[in-house]
Amino acid sequence: MLQPKRSKFRKQFKGRIHGNAKGGTTLNFGEFGLKAMAPERVTARQIEAARRAITRHMKRAGRVWIRIFPDVPVTKKPAEVRMGSGKGSPEFWACRVKPGRIMFELGGVPITVAREALELGAAKLPMATKFIARIEA
Repeated sequence: MLQPKRSKFRKQFKGRIHGNAKGGTTLNFGEFGLKAMAPERVTARQIEAARRAITRHMKRAGRVWIRIFPDVPVTKKPAEVRMGSGKGSPEFWACRVKPGRIMFELGGVPITVAREALELGAAKLPMATKFIARIEA
């Protein structure tokens, strides 16, 4: 699973996901992509599950690019612990995804295979997504 090699601080504030994506909104690598349509926090496990679903359907043909990286540590307190006594320990890594962000890109496969693969990958993600294709002019 994806996670940073090292980070400056162990714990981060929760934060909010405001507005639309500022960058990463166009296809840069492949011909097809999966675009986020809603703001959401995507965990490293969800990214890995989507990647596996996509590559399995493509039968290892073509290429997959992951355009998001989980760099936010999410903390949790143990079950049945009273209020107070500080912040919990880091449990998993997540990525804040804004609407309009391209999360996955595919190349080297037909459009039908790409659409089905990205639909399978989208089923593993916690938000509404959209299939996009590069229009060759």
